[in-house]
Amino acid sequence: MDRKDVVRILEEIGLLLQIKGENPFKIRAYERGARAVEMLDEDLNTLVMEKRLNQVDGIGKALEQKIEELVTTGRLRYYENLKKEFPETIFDLLKIPGLGPKRVHTLYSKLGISTLGELEYACIENRLLTLPGFGEKVQANILKGLEYLKRYREKFLLSDALQLGHSILSRIKEHPRVVQASLAGSLRRRKELIKDIDILVSSHHPEEIMEFFTKLPEVRDVVGKGDTKSSVRLENGMAADLRVVQPEQYPYALHHFTGSKEHNTAMRHYAKGLGIKMNEYGLFADNTQNIIPCKDEEEIFQALGMQYIIPEIRENMGEIQAALEHRLPDMVKEEDIKGIFHVHSNYSDGVNSIEELAVEAKKLGYEYIGISDHSQAAYYAHGLKKDDILRQHQEIDRLNSNLENFRILKGIEVDILPDGSLDYKDDLLEVFDFVIAAVHSRFSMEKDEMTRRIINAMDNPYTTILAHPTGRLLLSREEYPANMEKILERAAERGVYIEINANPHRLDLDWRLCKLGKELGVKFVISTDAHDLRSLSHGIYGVWMARKGWLEKADIINCLGYHEFQDILRAKRV
Repeated sequence: MDRKDVVRILEEIGLLLQIKGENPFKIRAYERGARAVEMLDEDLNTLVMEKRLNQVDGIGKALEQKIEELVTTGRLRYYENLKKEFPETIFDLLKIPGLGPKRVHTLYSKLGISTLGELEYACIENRLLTLPGFGEKVQANILKGLEYLKRYREKFLLSDALQLGHSILSRIKEHPRVVQASLAGSLRRRKELIKDIDILVSSHHPEEIMEFFTKLPEVRDVVGKGDTKSSVRLENGMAADLRVVQPEQYPYALHHFTGSKEHNTAMRHYAKGLGIKMNEYGLFADNTQNIIPCKDEEEIFQALGMQYIIPEIRENMGEIQAALEHRLPDMVKEEDIKGIFHVHSNYSDGVNSIEELAVEAKKLGYEYIGISDHSQAAYYAHGLKKDDILRQHQEIDRLNSNLENFRILKGIEVDILPDGSLDYKDDLLEVFDFVIAAVHSRFSMEKDEMTRRIINAMDNPYTTILAHPTGRLLLSREEYPANMEKILERAAERGVYIEINANPHRLDLDWRLCKLGKELGVKFVISTDAHDLRSLSHGIYGVWMARKGWLEKADIINCLGYHEFQDILRAKRV
């Protein structure tokens, strides 16, 4: 059993114990254990074989035995017996925003609710109103959450879909009968939420490719299997489609099956006006079978008199006209990012030390890192008091004196309070190199009130960056109500940078708003919101959202080198 499965099982045990109403210390032991296994620098199997698990902080004797049982046998009797105490559907309830294990415990123990359908029916009958810790507002939010789930059912995070898609694609490419292969569909366009994995292959032997694909170990069910197309359901519930075309058809098919549908429709309409028929099989001149030869997608666009349109922006949002006029932006690339912001250390709720984070960031090719732990209002995240800040800054000064060709910037993620003021007074904010302002509470404010709150925060002269501007958590929480156009306008006026939060669960700012912000003159910053070493590499997800939002290198402030960025920060403070 691999580390990912062990982490998942330990987390599920913790959740089930909470639903059961068990001792908090026992629950916390499994939560800490899951985190410890997740953050291991060594191979889990090696640690188990060498009997060194007990040396890992957060893993006690009892937990060590359970992990050993999992790794060596692939199962855990304690986990299996615990699951038998609850219906299989109990975890579905935890998908509802704001419905944590304690409330699920109440629902299950008091009303016997274990499915989403039972929960919805109970809400309709107002049966939750008298339960302790619920009431009218909570019930209304649960109904809202149920609607959200229905809307996004069978959708997956981009990060999860990409990992699985690339795993399947890499093995398909190794097949001797495959000429070319690529991801297609929304995954190739880097949409933030993915419904299915589309894979396109060119081969002279499609039947062999179909046989190979449908027998991959990730496949749970074969939905359909044809001569050139097969559809399967993967073990994680995601759908995957494979199409096989002849090698000479591949460029045309790749464009077609990348989409989007709206982009393809507009492209065909434009081609028709030129007397060209366009489909997945080719470009045909004068509505005949005379194909216009193209060896790749770039030549397809050239044949139509256009700039090449990158997959990320094929959404029919002005890209065709811009390509015809040869005014498409030169989109930002991963290698353009020189520094990374919004990084949490073990001073608040991060796992790693500042030094560990700095060393890893330098390894990843960055020139600087912006440490930004939580402010004091975030008590749940061990927010920093004044003494903590002074101690942290002394450590950063010491580290900077020893680092070569790399700098650590002193930042803070400060809470925006309900009235729009910041969690620290200006005399304390003044000591930071940069200040990230963020909403972490009262998400259900009225739209106008939330808009005023955020604008007030941006009006503070020490606010440098507005973090995760809409507050969304993909597949978990919708954005809070706010007039984003007004907020972006004020950001442009005040010179506040808008964050593109690259955490795969956020991807906030939405790429559609990136495009609007650019038009309004906003400057952006791509941040990881990293809480450990691994998530420092999540910057690429922010880059993809920026590319989808038509952003160039000049639009993103951390494409500047350290000294250039420092000059800008100093100028903002004058």
